Amino acid sequence: MNLSTKILIGLGLGVLAGLGLGSEGVPFAKAWIAPFGAIFLNLIKMIIVPLVFASLIIGVCGLGDIKKIGRIGTKTLAFYLGTTAFAIVLGLALGTIFQPGLGLSMPGAEVKTAAKAAPPLMKVIVDIFPSNPMDAMLKANMLQIIVFALFIGGGIAVVGEKAKTVYNFFDGLAETCYAIVGMIMTIAPLGVFALIAPVVAANGPSVLLPLLKVIICVYLGCLLHAVVVYGSLLKFVGGYSPIKFFKNVLPAQLVAFSTCSSSATLPVSMECVQKMGVSKEISSFVLPLGATINMDGTALYQGVCALFVAQIYGIDLTSAQMMTIILTGTLASIGTAGVPGAGLIMLTMVLQSVGLPLEGVALVAGIDRVLDMPRTTVNITGDAVVAYLVGKSEGKKA
Repeated sequence: MNLSTKILIGLGLGVLAGLGLGSEGVPFAKAWIAPFGAIFLNLIKMIIVPLVFASLIIGVCGLGDIKKIGRIGTKTLAFYLGTTAFAIVLGLALGTIFQPGLGLSMPGAEVKTAAKAAPPLMKVIVDIFPSNPMDAMLKANMLQIIVFALFIGGGIAVVGEKAKTVYNFFDGLAETCYAIVGMIMTIAPLGVFALIAPVVAANGPSVLLPLLKVIICVYLGCLLHAVVVYGSLLKFVGGYSPIKFFKNVLPAQLVAFSTCSSSATLPVSMECVQKMGVSKEISSFVLPLGATINMDGTALYQGVCALFVAQIYGIDLTSAQMMTIILTGTLASIGTAGVPGAGLIMLTMVLQSVGLPLEGVALVAGIDRVLDMPRTTVNITGDAVVAYLVGKSEGKKA
């Protein structure tokens, strides 16, 4: 039985336990069940900073080859990061329209966080750059940590062989963090059970409707992103029929939807784009890079879920906080794609970057597999779109 199935079972049992306990069982749930959920969240918080820092450094170092390929790498990165940012904006827009968390209350949600006045844009930009990286890590300031990691990774790539020891250290640290994440995720079913049971006990069956709204938002957002954003890029930039493209890439989409793995879909994706005339030289560079850093579907999911959690806790996000979500999600996509449980870890990081309670993660963790299918499908579709566009711009056609 895979982990996603176990988490889904944990969610189901948590819902049943919460319904069985009812409002009379809320004190028991808070005293004896909720602490195990708190332990699970603390373990996730424990690993976020070293995981993001080390994996992002290694991700940037891995892009060192882009300097050799130059133009192609720049175009590829621009397309990937641009569409990722747009996906988060779309997710935030859908979350604002559908308001999936409206009317749902989490334990402790009665303490609302007052929305602060949005600081000037230039202050937001200045605050991204850390004056004290160690302080940023202690305070888990994710944007500053990401920027510092980008500089460290870039510096290692420039220095080259002399920095091999430093690279090996961060590579080892990243692998260690991946292993720890694997350990933490083994208790995710118990953690989700312990987090969801008190919520259902306090709210009753009404807790299930918002989850259905989240699923609808993510599926609708993924469909819109594929049709509108990718379709427009293909039509107006690539001069290629979107209908013909989606027909050609359908085999890869079906594999992605069923496996929820960009890496597992990679061979099929390469075959599909090469049939569309993209050279092996371009596809063998753009597609593996996309499997590592292109997370449009996951980014869209972050936007929907961030607003979902904010609405549960009655927190009105400021424009500056929304901009932080967009920046954090876009930059973090470089370093977190290869991590087991990437969607959950990335969501936790995005919530932390704007000060949203991490307890809201429990509500979406149980349906993560259902949400992972469209996310992965959009991710690999974006990889194929960019491979075609870069191939055409370079004249590297088979």
